[in-house]
Amino acid sequence: MSGPNTEYDPVAVTPLKADEVEAMRVAALDAVAAARDLEALKRVRTEHAGDRSPLALANREIGALPPQARKDAGMRVGRARGDVNQALAARQAELEAEAEARMLVEETVDVTLPWDLTPQGARHPLTTLQELVGDVFVAMGWEVAEGPEVEAEWLNFDALNLGADHPARTMQDTFWLEPADGGLVMRTHTSPVQARTMLQRRPPIYVVCPGRVFRTDELDATHTPVFSQVEGLVVDRGITMAHLKGTLDHFGEAMFGEGITTRFRPSYFPFTEPSAEVDLVCFVCRGREPAVHGCRTCKGEGWIEWGGCGVVNPRVLAACGIDSETYTGFAFGMGLERTLMFRHGVEDMRDLVEGDVRFTAAFGTEI
Repeated sequence: MSGPNTEYDPVAVTPLKADEVEAMRVAALDAVAAARDLEALKRVRTEHAGDRSPLALANREIGALPPQARKDAGMRVGRARGDVNQALAARQAELEAEAEARMLVEETVDVTLPWDLTPQGARHPLTTLQELVGDVFVAMGWEVAEGPEVEAEWLNFDALNLGADHPARTMQDTFWLEPADGGLVMRTHTSPVQARTMLQRRPPIYVVCPGRVFRTDELDATHTPVFSQVEGLVVDRGITMAHLKGTLDHFGEAMFGEGITTRFRPSYFPFTEPSAEVDLVCFVCRGREPAVHGCRTCKGEGWIEWGGCGVVNPRVLAACGIDSETYTGFAFGMGLERTLMFRHGVEDMRDLVEGDVRFTAAFGTEI
């Protein structure tokens, strides 16, 4: 009976010869180095380190060797496979870094370039200001009243003590609707809303009336044929100018900040008697010396004209069916564009009507 073959030379098995294993290793390393992208490296991994790669097939041959020959063959194949796996991992890291760097260059977005997307719009600042004014007076217990923009001549003029010969009724100030004798106009102020309220309700009346009005003005930096007003009306027992002054002081603070007060200058309006122009203390210099002399906002006056006001004329009360012996009231009116321009430093009225989204977007959704 013969003993074990101690003379067996594993080098005689072709796939496990040292030069064959080295050739497999070199071929795999060259293929790894030649891979130019991750997809190519993926194919190299399959061909030289996969289950059907030459080194993997050679590794399977080790199990068929006698025990005394397995150690050397295993170490030889193992070292070769280890070198290939290390080369694959290193090349994988290099290619991933190159791909990331290339992506940063190729996909870089220059955020300073003009864009061709339609810009998002925003609510018009006059709309949000009108709502803010309404909120101020609702918080005081008043109501917001509205009326039509196409108004009856009687409500726009006659009920407000504007006689037939008043210059405001001429074509130079009023948009008249055809036919000329139809008695319809585009309202020139929101005062007809006050008349409608007094005709429909009994005192006490506390209403604020914001809305658009129309006059035959040319569009320029300080005028527009379509603009917005806010008017207020109070009719109750014992109402005086003192109540009017306190109301406007509160309104001024709500619009321009704490410490803003108003002053009255005698004036004339057909629908109020006595009547006054309303001035605001300058919200920049606050009317204080010596800042007032260098203030460009109030031009050194310390005050800024804001609107008109007065005690409701008894003739207006009578025209609307209210007993002027029992009730008194006050009314006031301000331009919303003027208020907006004061609050935000808008210098040109045309910016408010041209519809440029770059102007309205700066105000966002609220003021």
